[in-house]
Amino acid sequence: MCSARVVKAGITGLLVGLAFLVGSAGADAREQAAALPPISVGATPIGAARPILAWTEFCRSYTAECAVDASEPTRIALSPSVWSLVVSVNRRINRSIRAQTDQDHWGVPDRWDLAEDGVGDCEDFQLLKRRLLAEAGLPRRAMRMTVVIDEKGEGHAVLTLITDRGDYILDNKTSAVTAWHETGYTFIKRESQDSTGWVSLGGVTSPMVTANR
Repeated sequence: MCSARVVKAGITGLLVGLAFLVGSAGADAREQAAALPPISVGATPIGAARPILAWTEFCRSYTAECAVDASEPTRIALSPSVWSLVVSVNRRINRSIRAQTDQDHWGVPDRWDLAEDGVGDCEDFQLLKRRLLAEAGLPRRAMRMTVVIDEKGEGHAVLTLITDRGDYILDNKTSAVTAWHETGYTFIKRESQDSTGWVSLGGVTSPMVTANR
């Protein structure tokens, strides 16, 4: 997949900045309200799907990153402050990580990681974003790793935020947080919200790896 790396001190700094955003956003919530995305229809899972092999290997090392907590909400309630947080995390991580393929980084076609060395490919960007957002208080259960076919016809990983205004995508290719149906991607599958596994999103082609940056 795509690979990523971030110095731990940098992650700490990001968390401090995110905490500030959450605590101070109420002051200008009225101004930001107009920036909330429009309400749209979310993607509909249509059954079980086979997990990406590299995800399975990642889960052996990072069990908590793959576990599903049934007590968590299945949707994120988007407020101006939460939306500001999401947009900020997407932008900051995209700027902080140096993109590099897993083949160049690790010498293997696909490896999922948390970008702890500051270098990564697509899934590493998204996994780090999810960790930061979860640490800032968003429900992990409503943030699902997702495999798509991108504009080049290649496997790619994004992070789907399932919200009360629809499904929105965090992507290392753009700092814009976009509704899933406006990305131009073919959506193949994503992590289940109900168990440790994956569900199909109806795409006809399922990549074995998420190989681009």
